[in-house]
Amino acid sequence: MSTALRIAHGAFGRVALLDMDCSLVRHAHPHCHVLLKVEGADTQFSVGDRVCPLTDTTAVLVDGWQPHAYVHNPSRPRTLILALYVEPQWLKDFRPGWGASGSPGFFGQPSGEVSPRIRRLSMDLATEMMARPDSVVSHETLLSDLMIAVIERFTAWRTFPVSIREMNVSGRDWRIKRVAEAMRADVGNVTSIDKFAKGAGLSRAHFFRLFESSIGVPPKVYLNVVRMEQAMDAVLHQDVTVGEISERLGFSEPAHFTRFFRNHAGVGPREFRNVSRLAS
Repeated sequence: MSTALRIAHGAFGRVALLDMDCSLVRHAHPHCHVLLKVEGADTQFSVGDRVCPLTDTTAVLVDGWQPHAYVHNPSRPRTLILALYVEPQWLKDFRPGWGASGSPGFFGQPSGEVSPRIRRLSMDLATEMMARPDSVVSHETLLSDLMIAVIERFTAWRTFPVSIREMNVSGRDWRIKRVAEAMRADVGNVTSIDKFAKGAGLSRAHFFRLFESSIGVPPKVYLNVVRMEQAMDAVLHQDVTVGEISERLGFSEPAHFTRFFRNHAGVGPREFRNVSRLAS
């Protein structure tokens, strides 16, 4: 079973140091998502329709809302992974155009060769998280340096707009925008996708096509993203039990919620909460 060694969180998003020995389901995040190997066996992720290696010299790079999965080979040893879930709003403080980091196409490729600087900074961040789990300021400083190095190496950042007005924000169909807002507002009571298609006045097939082209993921994946982000917020920041979170998000049993959380995060919600509190 996978283990969370350290979890740092703040305005930057969250950083998890995970000792992985089991696969994760296909899922997505609204974050700029970067995966770096710290030690252990080489491994791989599927990103979109590509299989991307995670090694000492290669990183995995996932755009916001891009479906991906961790593919663990059970015959191989465990892998210690530094997983970055970085808030686009936080990155905008460095450069306005970096707010696009939560959008498709931010990274040119889903994997790439890490520079010696990126390798050193990732090891420094992992070491600092282990040695001083409550040092949030130093974690954020190291993460800032690491993300600048990652963006400079793996994106065409010099061509990003310097003005927010110049940013090319992809449009969404207004009907899909309303559906997405309704899903977020009441995710615990969503029992059928079909009612949203009907409410939008679309056939089921057209609704699914339009939703994925507008959001970047199918409706069911979007619902899971919303559930997972609301679960993360509750686990990290709210004084509520796992049972209460489970009920709020529409799970029939807490065990079902725990399995859902583990399949997306690698560890269960109680372990995630306990480890994250080391950073408080």
